Amino acid sequence: MAKRVTVPTRDQVKLPDKWDLTKLFKSDKAWLKALRRLEEMIGGFAEFRGKLGRSAKSIQACCEYEIEFGKLAEQVGAFASLKHSEDVANGDYMAMMGRVSHLSMLAGEASSFIAPELQAVPKQKMAAFMKSPQLAPYRFQLEKLMRYRKHILTESEERLLAMQGEVADAASEIFSQLNDADLDFGEVTDERGRETPLTQSSFRSFLESRKRSVRKKAFDQFYASYEAHKNTLAATLSVAVKQGVFGARARNFPSVREGALFPDKVPVDVYDGLVDTVRANLDVMHRYLALRKRALGVKELHGYDTYAPMVKSPPVDIPYEEAVATICDAVAPLGEAYFRTMRKGLLEARWVDRYENKGKQSGAFSYGAYASPPYILMNYRPDVLDSMFTLAHEAGHSMHSYLSMRAQPYQYSHYTIFAAEVASTFNEQLLGRHLMAQARTKRERARLISKEIDEIRGTIFRQTMFAEFERDIHAEAEAGEPLTLGFFRETYGELLEAYFGPDFVIDPVLELEALRIPHFYNAFYVYKYATGLSAAIALAEAVLGDGAKTRDRYLAFLGSGGSKFPLDLLRKAGVDLSTPAPVEHAMARFKTLVDELETLL
Repeated sequence: MAKRVTVPTRDQVKLPDKWDLTKLFKSDKAWLKALRRLEEMIGGFAEFRGKLGRSAKSIQACCEYEIEFGKLAEQVGAFASLKHSEDVANGDYMAMMGRVSHLSMLAGEASSFIAPELQAVPKQKMAAFMKSPQLAPYRFQLEKLMRYRKHILTESEERLLAMQGEVADAASEIFSQLNDADLDFGEVTDERGRETPLTQSSFRSFLESRKRSVRKKAFDQFYASYEAHKNTLAATLSVAVKQGVFGARARNFPSVREGALFPDKVPVDVYDGLVDTVRANLDVMHRYLALRKRALGVKELHGYDTYAPMVKSPPVDIPYEEAVATICDAVAPLGEAYFRTMRKGLLEARWVDRYENKGKQSGAFSYGAYASPPYILMNYRPDVLDSMFTLAHEAGHSMHSYLSMRAQPYQYSHYTIFAAEVASTFNEQLLGRHLMAQARTKRERARLISKEIDEIRGTIFRQTMFAEFERDIHAEAEAGEPLTLGFFRETYGELLEAYFGPDFVIDPVLELEALRIPHFYNAFYVYKYATGLSAAIALAEAVLGDGAKTRDRYLAFLGSGGSKFPLDLLRKAGVDLSTPAPVEHAMARFKTLVDELETLL
């Protein structure tokens, strides 16, 4: 009889393996007290109504109140979100999230007058205000707001938009509950003969199995669940896209994409340039997939073959503590202070919720509040090499948060996602190069080269394909066309053909992958993964090659938070994403790796 592997419940997880959320609130009771304090503070915004155009002092007072409210709201929201992620089916924490969402809507409604009232201040008068020393700490914050003059609505219109905030997130919440809580993928017999639950977390482990029948069984069984809910998932994604179109039009943006890129001041040319550059290098991707097909010795290359190891090597067994030690050694070029802080957070200070438990949110993330630990959710698996790289990735985010929140005031402590994806993939780059330098055999080097190829494939090629999909489906919605299941499948299928090429067989169910990507519920987000890794490749090579000066420039970038627009911050760090050069450099790196792998296999 096959052995059965079970996923523990939350109360079965050892305390050291859980994050310590008492740094946010000592208890649920303390959280509730803070929530009630926030509810009381909402009424305080009315004190500033009608006064913002009077003087710099009145604007300063409003900014200070917003910061006071924002700090506490962030703390309350982080606690509720992190508790909810521990078990997404827990009714108490679902209720917490609901209360936070409702409070956020009320706060947005109560403060909705601020932006239009500031926008109504004549330009010359506002320019004079902003020269005042009183507003010096908020100058960039106000400059960003002024960019929105033609996108800020009247007070009553802003109030209506704020009131529908909860509805705007409904599609994402429905998808999350279905994807993380309700879908049951059953069990699969792994290559050791054990009956193992097939989950969002374990799916990747099965796809990395050396036994093709296990990979195929997991793939078919996993996508069968999506096949069974395909119409619901298509309808949910359609609603999310339409909600985005509504929001963009309400704010007078030409398109959802331009509205999404506007806050970061990223030109549409950067987005299209990414797609064009990656498209121009798809021949190298196709050559790699042909090599993968030969290396695996299969007549046909399917979706369930794209993560299987190309190089024969012993099974991976990297305990969490060992992974931390390796990651810390890899980031040593960033200096002793970075090394010590990260190591303590990952091992001793309980920043990390380490392992999977029943009902826990899938995937991984880094999240916290101002002056709180930068918490990390993991579903760490010692038998998956990628788990160590994921930990390095999230640790990069957390150290970015740690340094930004200590170097910047609250209003500039929050970096953009555009910048965030550089810090995270930079750490992955250091880890990969560290391991490659330690490789003792050709086989070991080939395995690590294959790993980096897969990182570029997954983070630049795959995310750019996702970016194309988002661009196409939003354009369709903006043209007034219906977003049907058939349209989603056809559009995604054409992209799979273009990106994977002639040596890849597209199983029809793979078209449903478009319906299971959580990031599509945060439109035009995924391209930042691709630009982030492109920048990280260039910066990692510079830090490793140039030493202290470049390192200090990179650490200054990590401590800069959101004090400037991300393209400006990265340009100062040494990479200019307004040009195609960083993506072209990443494509050249990809080609070099494929060339070497061909000689090693």
